[in-house]
Amino acid sequence: MRPKTIIAGILIVVGIVVLAYSGITYKTRGKPVDIGPLHVETTKSHFIPPVVGAVALVGGIMLLVLDTRKA
Repeated sequence: MRPKTIIAGILIVVGIVVLAYSGITYKTRGKPVDIGPLHVETTKSHFIPPVVGAVALVGGIMLLVLDTRKA
């Protein structure tokens, strides 16, 4: 398989997943905070909006269509 086809497939799958869940929220670890005897782990939430999924889906389809036309 060619790299363009693989990238197109990945974009299509990611686009479908993000659209199916109406956006994805994921958490990353932040800085740990030490306040006296307390030790608190912080997290940061990141939201991937559905628009990004739509763009990824359309981009993957376009990449796949343009790749098959040249072949």
